[in-house]
Amino acid sequence: MAKVFNVNAVCIPDLHYMVNLDSRLKEIKELIDKGLYFTINRARQYGKTTVMMALERYLQDAYCVVSLDFQTFDEAKFRDGHVFASAFAKSFLRSLKRGGTAVTGELETAILHLARSAGSENGGFALMELFEGLSEICEACDKPVVLMVDEVDSAADNQVFLDFLAQLRAYYIRRATQATFRSVILAGVYDIKNLKRKLRPEDDRKVNSPWNIAADFKVEMSFSKGDILGMLQEYENDYHTGMNSDKMAELLYDYTSGYPFLVSRLCKLMDEEVGTGNNTKSAAWTTEGFHEAVRMILAEKNTLFESLIGKLTNYPELNWMLQALLFAGKSIAYNPDDPGIDTATMFGFIKNKRGEAVIANRIFEMRLYNFYLSTTEMQKQDIYRASLQDKSQFIVNGHLNMKLILEKFAVHFHELYGDRKEAFVEEEGRKFFLLYLRPIINGTGNYYIEARTRGLLRTDVIIDYNGEQYIIEMKIWHGDEYNKRGENQLVGYLDAYGKKKGYMISFNFNQKKEIGVHEITIGEKTLIEAIV
Repeated sequence: MAKVFNVNAVCIPDLHYMVNLDSRLKEIKELIDKGLYFTINRARQYGKTTVMMALERYLQDAYCVVSLDFQTFDEAKFRDGHVFASAFAKSFLRSLKRGGTAVTGELETAILHLARSAGSENGGFALMELFEGLSEICEACDKPVVLMVDEVDSAADNQVFLDFLAQLRAYYIRRATQATFRSVILAGVYDIKNLKRKLRPEDDRKVNSPWNIAADFKVEMSFSKGDILGMLQEYENDYHTGMNSDKMAELLYDYTSGYPFLVSRLCKLMDEEVGTGNNTKSAAWTTEGFHEAVRMILAEKNTLFESLIGKLTNYPELNWMLQALLFAGKSIAYNPDDPGIDTATMFGFIKNKRGEAVIANRIFEMRLYNFYLSTTEMQKQDIYRASLQDKSQFIVNGHLNMKLILEKFAVHFHELYGDRKEAFVEEEGRKFFLLYLRPIINGTGNYYIEARTRGLLRTDVIIDYNGEQYIIEMKIWHGDEYNKRGENQLVGYLDAYGKKKGYMISFNFNQKKEIGVHEITIGEKTLIEAIV
C-alpha cells in the first residue's frame, strides 16, 4: 500500500511519509541514559505523540519502557488518590505486559503483589502504596524502567495529579537508596514544571513546585529544511513528479518554520487536492501548486487553527500582544518571565528570534491577519467599505494594479483620517492599509509581514496573489534623509526577491506634505511611493 502524508494522530513509518527522527531519538536517549526526568511540552499537533511512540521502540533493547496516556483516564479516575492509584497501577501493568518484558521470579511476585493491592476494595490502596509497588517492580526488573506519560494536560489542573508528581519527586530524591524509575517523561502542551502543589486547602496557603526536579528539554522538535527535504525525496522516489525538492523544502520551511502539522498538511494538500482533476502531481509540486495549497490551508477549518483562535478569547494579554506585533509593527523583547510571552510561546503563537518576540511562522501570521480583518467590528470601518466599492477596478488579467490601489488608498485615508493625531496613524495606519487590501485579494491572495524588517521603523508587506509577489514597504515619515535610506533598502530587498518594481507607503505628519503617488527610478528598479 502506498504511503500518504498524515495529519491525524500518530505517524507510522510504514504507512506515512515522515521526517527521519533518529537524531532526535538519540538526543532524548542521552537524557534518559543520564537518569533525567523531563517534560516534552510543545504546542498542539507538534508531533509529541509520534516522537513518544517512536522513542518507545527505540529504547526497548536497553530499557523496560512503560508508556501511558492520561487521555484514556476519564475524569472520575482523578476523583481521589485511591481511584487514581488503582487506575494507574492497572494501566501500568497492562503496558508492562504489552512491552514484552520477561516476567519471572521476583518480578512476577512484585507484579502480582501490585495487582492484588490495586484491586483492593477497602480503599487502603493510595499513592503511597502505589509507589511502594512500583518501586518493587523497578528493583526486580532486569532492565532500568522508563516511565512515559502522554497527554498529561488531561490531569494538569487536578490535585491528585499534583500529589502524584510529588511522589515522583520524593522517589527521585531517594533514588540512591530506593529503587525507582530510571527516567520519567511527561508530554503535553502545558509546562508541568510550572505547576504548584497545594500544601493546604486554605486560601492563604504555601506553595511548592512538585516538578522542580525536571531537566530542561532542548531537543528541537520542529522540522529543519533538511528534515523536510528527506521526506520529499522519499515521496519523489515513489512518484517521480520532477519537483525541485530543494526549492520545495525551502518553501515549506519558509512558510511553516518547520511546524510539523503545517508541513504535513501542506504536503497532503498538494498531493491529494492540488494534484487531482486536470492537475497532475507534477503540476501540484511547483511554486504555483504550493501557493494554491497555502490558499487552501488558510481557508479551511482545522483543529489547530480552531484551538489557536480560541485562545485569543481566553487570554486577553495574548490577543493584545499579537495585534501589536501584526499591525503596529512593535518590537517586543522576548522575556520568558512575562506571562503573556510565556503563554504565547507555550501555545505556539510566537518564538524567540534574536531576543525579540515574533509570530511563530508565516502561515499563523496570515491566518491571524485574516481573522482580525474579518471581524464584524473591523468590517464596519469606513476604509473597508471604501475598498468594497473600489475593488472591481484593481484586477487586470489576473494581476493586481498595485499602483492604482495605492492611489485610491492615499485618497481615502486622507479623507477619512487626515485630521487624526500622529499616535493614531502609528498604531492604526498599517492595519487600515491591510483592511483596505483585504476585500481586493480575498480568496485569491494573502499577505504577511517580512520579519527581517519589523522593528526598523518600517514594515515590508509581502503580498502573494495568483503566484505573483508584490513587496510594499510601510513606514513612518522621518525626513528626506531617512526616506532615501528606506528607498535604497527597498532596492536591496527587491534584489533578494528578484523583483524590478517595489512599492512604498509613507505615513507623513508634515503639515505641508503633498498627498498622492509618485514614481522614482533607482538603477534598474522602479519604486512607486504613496504619501498619506
